[in-house]
Amino acid sequence: MSYEIERFFELQDEATKVALIESKGDELTDVLVAALEDVAAILAGDVRPETLH
Repeated sequence: MSYEIERFFELQDEATKVALIESKGDELTDVLVAALEDVAAILAGDVRPETLH
C-alpha cells in the first residue's frame, strides 16, 4: 500500500476515534460517508490506486 493511501486511512481512523470520544455523531457520519464515497469511486474505476496487493 502506498504511503498516501496508508496515511489517508490513519487520518480516517484518527477522525473516527475523536468523533467517538467527543460523541459527535454528525461528524462521524460525515467521515463514514466520505469513506464510502471514496470506496465507491475506487470500485467504479474513477480512482486508481497506485499499487495493488
